[in-house]
Amino acid sequence: MQVSQPNNVKIYNLSAGKSLPEWLSERKRRTLQKNDIDIRRRIELIQDFEMPTASTNIQVSADNQYVMATGVYKPRVRCYDTTQLSLKFERCLDSDIVKFCILSEDYSKMVFLNSDRYVEFHAQYGRYYRTRIPKFGRDLAYHYPSCDLYMVGAGSEVYRLNLEQGKFLNPLQTDALGMNVCDLNPVHQLFAAGTTEGRIECWDPRSRSRVGLLDVALSGIPQESVDQVPAVTALRFRDGLTMGVGTSTGHVLMYDLRSSQPLLVKDHQYGLPINSLAYQDQLGVVLSTDSKILKIWDRETGKPFTSIEPQTNINDLCVFPDSGLLFMATESPKMLVYYIPTLGPAPRWCSFLDNLTEELEEDEQPTVYDDYKFVTKEDIEGLGLSHLMSTNLLRAYMHGFFMDMRLYQKAKTIAEPFAYEEYRKKRIQEKIEEERANRVRLKKLPKVNRSLAEKLLDHEVSKKQNAQVCLQFFYNPIGDDRFAALFKNPDFQVDEESEEFRLLHPVLSKHDKGKQKRRKEAEKAQEKMFSQFDEVEEPEGKPSDDESSSDDEHTWREEQRKQLKTKKKEKQMVPNKLKFYELKGGEEYRGARTQNANASLGERIKGQNGSIAGIIKQTGSTFGEMEMTFSLKKTEEESQRQQESREHRQERKKLRRSAGKLMAGEKKGPVYWRGKKVR
Repeated sequence: MQVSQPNNVKIYNLSAGKSLPEWLSERKRRTLQKNDIDIRRRIELIQDFEMPTASTNIQVSADNQYVMATGVYKPRVRCYDTTQLSLKFERCLDSDIVKFCILSEDYSKMVFLNSDRYVEFHAQYGRYYRTRIPKFGRDLAYHYPSCDLYMVGAGSEVYRLNLEQGKFLNPLQTDALGMNVCDLNPVHQLFAAGTTEGRIECWDPRSRSRVGLLDVALSGIPQESVDQVPAVTALRFRDGLTMGVGTSTGHVLMYDLRSSQPLLVKDHQYGLPINSLAYQDQLGVVLSTDSKILKIWDRETGKPFTSIEPQTNINDLCVFPDSGLLFMATESPKMLVYYIPTLGPAPRWCSFLDNLTEELEEDEQPTVYDDYKFVTKEDIEGLGLSHLMSTNLLRAYMHGFFMDMRLYQKAKTIAEPFAYEEYRKKRIQEKIEEERANRVRLKKLPKVNRSLAEKLLDHEVSKKQNAQVCLQFFYNPIGDDRFAALFKNPDFQVDEESEEFRLLHPVLSKHDKGKQKRRKEAEKAQEKMFSQFDEVEEPEGKPSDDESSSDDEHTWREEQRKQLKTKKKEKQMVPNKLKFYELKGGEEYRGARTQNANASLGERIKGQNGSIAGIIKQTGSTFGEMEMTFSLKKTEEESQRQQESREHRQERKKLRRSAGKLMAGEKKGPVYWRGKKVR
C-alpha cells in the first residue's frame, strides 16, 4: 500500500505492490510472502481483482454487494462478491463489450452492448437472449418505470427496446449525426443524449417528444481555447436540476436545467476527452477523469481538492456509494483501487481500512534525527570536541554519538578552514585530468594500486605474448569498467605497510622488494621528464605555480640531460657488494675483490688472458627485466681428446670386416600364405 499526499489530502493506493502469478504453488507463495517485504506489506482488498490485458468498465450493483467489471482479452465479464472479497464467477463473450448495465439489484440480470452491434441479456445462469441493432452502439440507459432500454450510437436515432413486451418500439428521431453518451435523471426520469456536434437533446419518456436542446459548444466553452467543435463525451445527472457535461476538449461544464448558460467551466488542462463523471455529495465535490488523470474539485467554485495520476491510461471510474473508495478501469491488467478517507468512510465490507489508516497516521512522527549528525569518536577527536563527551551536547548511540548539525558545521569550519579550498583544487585537477585524457600521450601505469596493475599486466603479457594488445589495460588492467575505480579512486589504495596486509602476505621476497624500489625510482624520474610535456591549463591572467615562461626551455633541457644520464647508469648498474671466491688447494675460501668492480662480467672474463672463455647472451622482456646467460667454451685438452676419439672411430671403421658377403646370394621376396604351410 502506497500513501501519497497531493494538496495535503492523503490517498491510499490499495492496489500497489507486487502481484503473484496464478501458476505458483501455495508453498512458493508462502515463501515469497515470507521473504519479500513488498509482497508482505501489500493489501489485496479483493482477490484476483484484475483482467488478463485491460479493463474497460466497472459498476457496483444496487445492493452494494457485487462489483461487476468487463475487460479483454478474451472479452469477458467478472463478478466479485464483496462479502467474500473474492471472484464469484467469470463469463466470456464473443466480442468486446462497449457498455453494460445492471438491470436488477444483484447480478442476476444484466445487459451488454457489444462492438458487433449485438445486445446480449444475461441471467443468473448465463446468456439469456441476444438481438441486434441497426447501427453500432456507444451507450445505453435503462428506464425502470416503463422497462424501456435506450441505446444510442453512430446514427441519429435513439433505439428503444421494451423488456416487458420483448420488442422494439419506435425510435426517437434526433437532429444529430451521431450520439456518444446518454443518461436518465434519477428524479423526474428526463432522458438526455450528448451528440458529436456538441449538443445535448432532452426527451420526455412519457410523451416521447423533445423538450429541450442545449448547445454546449457555443454557450459554455471559450472560443479562443478550442480549434474545433467539441463533442460531448460524458454526461451525468447529479439531482433533479444539476447536470455535468464533459467534452472532447477536456472541459467539464456544470449546468442548471433552468438555464442555458453553465454555472461553472472546469478545464483539465490536458486537452484529452473526458470519459467519466461522478459526484460526492458529502463534501460537494466532482470527480472527473480523462485518460491521464483523475481530478477532484469543488462543485461550486472549481477549486482543486486533490488529484490522482496513475501510470496507465484510465478507461472508467466507479465510486462506491457513500464512501471514499474508488475503482479505476485502466489499460493495465490491474484494476486500481484507491481509498481517500477525506471523501468518506470505508464501506462496511472493508471497514478495517479505517482502523488501518488511523494506525498509520498515529505512527507517523517527525524523525528525531533529521537535525543531528552521527559522528564516531575519531571524528570528535579530529574536530577537537573531546571535552564535550558525557555532556548533553553529545548523545551516545551504538559506537558513536549524535550531535546537533549546527554545532557540527561550526566545529568543522573551525577545524578545517581550508577544506573548501582543497576541495576546489581537487575538482579543478580532476577537470584538467579529464581534458588531458583526450590527448595523445604515453601510456603509463595508474597512480592507484600500481603493484596490482603491474602484476595484472605481467599476467596478460605472459598470456597473450603481445605487448600492444595489453595497452588497453594500462588505465584499467582488469579490463572491466565496473572495476575502473579500483585504479582511479584513492580510497581503494591498498596499504602494503598495514598489519592486515602483512598478515595476508607474510612472505615478500627480496626480489619483489628490490623490484618495487627500482620501479618507484624509475617512475619518479619518468614523471619528472613527462611533466615537462604536460600543458597545465590555467585561468586567464593567472600564471602557473610550477613553471614560468622565462626558464621553461632551460629547465626542460636540464631534466632531459639528467634523464639520459640516469638511463645509462641503470643499464650499467651492478651491485657494489659483488664478491668472487677462488678455491685453492687445502686453503679456505677467501673473498677477493676484483680490480675493476664497475666492469661487467663479460669484460672481466675476457680480461683473464683467455684462461676462461665463453659465450654471453642477453635476453629481456618489454617491461625492462634483463637476463644474461654465460656458457663456457671447450678447452684445448678437451678439443684434442674429442679429435683423437673421432680419428680412432674412423680407423676402426676401416679395419672392421663387413658381413655383406654372407648375404651375397639371390634375395628372396616375402612369402605370403598360399593355403598350406611354408617351410
